[in-house]
Amino acid sequence: MLGKSKWQGWRRLLVWGGLFTCCTLGGAISRSAVAGGGFVDINIYPYLSDVKTDNLVTVNIAAKLGGRFSYFSLNNMASAEGRKSFSDLNRYYSEQNIRWQISTHSPLDLTLQMNFRSGANNDRHRLGLRWRLNDSPGLKAAFEKIHLSYSINLHAIQFDHESPHVWQMEHVFRLLFPYLSPRLYLAGFIDHTFNQNLPASMPTNPVVGEAQLGYRVFDNFYVVSEYRVNEYRRSDVNNLSAGIEYKVSW
Repeated sequence: MLGKSKWQGWRRLLVWGGLFTCCTLGGAISRSAVAGGGFVDINIYPYLSDVKTDNLVTVNIAAKLGGRFSYFSLNNMASAEGRKSFSDLNRYYSEQNIRWQISTHSPLDLTLQMNFRSGANNDRHRLGLRWRLNDSPGLKAAFEKIHLSYSINLHAIQFDHESPHVWQMEHVFRLLFPYLSPRLYLAGFIDHTFNQNLPASMPTNPVVGEAQLGYRVFDNFYVVSEYRVNEYRRSDVNNLSAGIEYKVSW
């Protein structure tokens, strides 16, 4: 029989699997309504090199909506400190983004980002401006030539328990390699936060980032590996993960 902790871990995976299935079916049903397209993917990382309490399961959802609105969410789950991988996925981080394109052909979006995470006084919400450089006149052709999409999001206003002067710069990128293989990609983000009131042992303006190298093996299945940086950790700032991804696009 499964021990209590193992059963709790698998139960959480089943819950996330159910969520993923619902999102997938919902996406398939609403393809005609969400004419601009979107995707749902679930990532599972059995291997973590140094930090075993890092993200083990990630679910991403994106959709282009009507009225120049779009949606993106990032949802991470991790094990508690001192627990074995997948034994008790009771730590989470969820990022919900609503974006509104300023005009039909503009590369600029007004953004609302809502962050929810485990623990007390950890939620925060931000208002900002996103610039999609690869959709900008004068730059679009160059980005298409190198098969790169790249955006910068200035989270200028933050609402939480911290000082209102805290702000963040977010970089998001995706690079394709059609000259090597149409199945291969490199994608990720870099978050750079400023003016936080942090202990002296931490960097003044910490960086959190991920770079995921993925390869589509067949159909919707990928093998993935991520290089992760988290300067809020004072030991083992870097981490490497490897796992699988299942992705549905429409």
